[in-house]
Amino acid sequence: PFTRTWRPAPSASSSGRPVVLFPDTFTNHLAPAAGHAAATVLTAAGLRPTVPRRAVCCGLTYVTTGQLDQARAVARRTLDRLAPALAADLPVTVLEPPCAAALRTDVPELLPDDPRAARLATLVRTFAETLEEYAPDWTPPRVDRPVVGQTHCHQHAVLGDAPDRRLRERAGLTGSLSAGCCGLAGNFGFEKGHYDVSVACAEDQLLPALRTAPTDAVVLADGYSCRTQIAQLTARDSHHLAEILADALP
Repeated sequence: PFTRTWRPAPSASSSGRPVVLFPDTFTNHLAPAAGHAAATVLTAAGLRPTVPRRAVCCGLTYVTTGQLDQARAVARRTLDRLAPALAADLPVTVLEPPCAAALRTDVPELLPDDPRAARLATLVRTFAETLEEYAPDWTPPRVDRPVVGQTHCHQHAVLGDAPDRRLRERAGLTGSLSAGCCGLAGNFGFEKGHYDVSVACAEDQLLPALRTAPTDAVVLADGYSCRTQIAQLTARDSHHLAEILADALP
């Protein structure tokens, strides 16, 4: 898991702006490379990322399966474990778009009686938002390749992707990402009876874009579900934006 292995780089500046890197369940247990890459890039940008000492979770999986009491319990536990960050007014960088959206919208709605929920919502930043807001003078490495892939549904609906587009442009990643939905949608595509619909959603825009993309195109998908769908329905590897930038660092 990411939280058990990540340590600040020896060269990390002790005077850099501290930011919390939120180790969501997907990143922590299924895609730790994205977490390590994000820590590397944030450090390169002059920031000082830290991770909570104990596991945290946005609770979205429980929300989407109707387990609202469990979602509230998980959210309160997360607020308890993020108490030092809330007290210090630290930005909380969340790599998974659905987790960022849940912390901004679902958690305050689930816990209207807990002012910490609303406070956390104001501190949540996506990876690109963190770099744009807290390291505005940092120059990202040049990738200079075409890009293809998926903008996560929660970025379309809740978060917005303007900072992501600006960051890609500064890194020389040319082209646009697919709209629509990858079709996996968290647990939806894994449930019995949903496979055909899941693949049909992917065939609407994402899969055709991947088939017609240049062979040297970088396949980008910040959401773990999107990357899983791409891996299972194509022969292409896809990556979080943090991984692409980390690989291009000198």
